[in-house]
Amino acid sequence: MISELENSIQYVFIDKNLLKTALCHSSYINEQTDEKLADNEKLEFLGDAVLNLTAGHLLMEHFPDLNEGDLSRMRANLVNETRLASIARTMNLGKFLRLGKGEIQTQGHEKNSILADAYEAIIAAVYLDKGFDAAFQLVKSHFTPLLHSISKPMANMDYKSRLQEIVQFSHKAIPLYQIIEESGPDHDKTFVAQLKVKDIITLGSGKSKKIAEQEAAKQALIILEKSTPDAP
Repeated sequence: MISELENSIQYVFIDKNLLKTALCHSSYINEQTDEKLADNEKLEFLGDAVLNLTAGHLLMEHFPDLNEGDLSRMRANLVNETRLASIARTMNLGKFLRLGKGEIQTQGHEKNSILADAYEAIIAAVYLDKGFDAAFQLVKSHFTPLLHSISKPMANMDYKSRLQEIVQFSHKAIPLYQIIEESGPDHDKTFVAQLKVKDIITLGSGKSKKIAEQEAAKQALIILEKSTPDAP
């Protein structure tokens, strides 16, 4: 099983135990009696830091003329939970996860949050196994195609400001935002924001409340700009 996953991620571990730990969800560990076993939460914490550093480095290389605000928004969009889970699925990562009985029954191997966390844990495992350069190359291989598909005009957009501009001009309305959900550990929370404007309701998620609201505004813009092509 380990060799199959190593082949999938194109990386061979020196310390196989690091990979095994990266695959252990807390629900699995809670059902075991072996005190030597550990879940992947600490690795996920470290992997999140390695991922953000690597993504920031790659973005600065690809878009050297963008400012800090633009780069921060692009990074948040690049490493959000949905995208990380999608990458995990291309690696068939869910097949290798060790989950508790409850998570297995609720299809935990397909949950975005579990897949994204496990992907970050694997990044940390590679980092601990062979250092930052190895982890950097792994992340780079997954994210370089995505970087090429990002357009700078979209990355440069403040979706909330653009949305307010459109709705005030066309509908004389004010967008209303509300954080309706928080999940994850304190060091790595994910927020879900709900946006209501006129008869439109959208949701957005992100690692901060501002990012979640920006994502909700982006979804509303997609709807509104189809129906109001002459908006400023």
